[in-house]
Amino acid sequence: MFDITGVITLIVIIAVFGFLTTRAWKLKNAFLKWVGIFIAGLLTLIPVALLVLALNGFYKLNERYDNPVATIQVVGTPAQIARGEKLANICLSCHASGDQLPLSGTNFALKFDFPPMGTLYAPNLTPSGNIQDWTDGDVIRAIREGVHKNGRALLIMPAGSYRNMSDDDVQALVAYLRAQPGTGGPTPSNQFNLLGAIFMNLSDFRTAQQPAGSVTAPQAGTLEYGKYMVDIIGCGSCHGAQLQGKVDNGQPGPPAGPNLTRIVPQWTEEQFMTFFNTGTLPGGGKVPMLTLTSGFSEPRMPWPMVRAATTDDELKAMYAYLHSLPEVESPVR
Repeated sequence: MFDITGVITLIVIIAVFGFLTTRAWKLKNAFLKWVGIFIAGLLTLIPVALLVLALNGFYKLNERYDNPVATIQVVGTPAQIARGEKLANICLSCHASGDQLPLSGTNFALKFDFPPMGTLYAPNLTPSGNIQDWTDGDVIRAIREGVHKNGRALLIMPAGSYRNMSDDDVQALVAYLRAQPGTGGPTPSNQFNLLGAIFMNLSDFRTAQQPAGSVTAPQAGTLEYGKYMVDIIGCGSCHGAQLQGKVDNGQPGPPAGPNLTRIVPQWTEEQFMTFFNTGTLPGGGKVPMLTLTSGFSEPRMPWPMVRAATTDDELKAMYAYLHSLPEVESPVR
């Protein structure tokens, strides 16, 4: 991933203004000399700085990771496929154009109104898409560790949440990805331009994680299982690492969510279940919509996705865990 045209353009600009700086140095008029050196020198230093940032960004985008790939063949039993289909709903927002299965891929940058940083796609995960020649171990590593088959880090892939996914659940998800109907073909590759590489120094989109190893889910129905579901669904990406809420900083990414350690302990289990079944808040309110200029629209809190990805028992375990949390002091209410 490299924008050779953009890099060459910067080098040409540096050479031109560097030459003008040396010409200004030779002027005999002191005023014109120092004014020329200042202006031409500044116009040389700025693209030099941008070139350094861009090269560092491209280095990050092309860095390789040597996380081992498990030699595993997922059986694909009916029970695995059914469980995997439920879990696949947590992938809808990125990998499904109409927010429903199958996971046939999207133009991610266009869908979520990204700046003109190049192309950024969420790939087609159906059998006719981008993972058709990947091993099951390759797919599991990508899900839980955010590493592509070629060793590069995946971009904006919530592997920080999915690395908590148990061996049974991640294998079930792979079983469903293999079993869903093939739709379309491989999605185009991502290609960041000069602006995208520079932006990597401000907001690193790489999501590579350390090897996850073997993960076992806690016993169903326990507080620990509720935490497990909160983790793999990725509640922390919107609500913060301690679920203390986040402030909207205006940058691309998941919407900032409120402080769950203040909110959920005030709800009854019935109110919690009603919210995820109907989207209705205690008191009758509704979650505001997140609507982008691309035309993409969904509830700011994606409760339909959470509902589709969980059973009643899992939602109740999530409620019990969230209800048990001590309040975290935060300016987010």
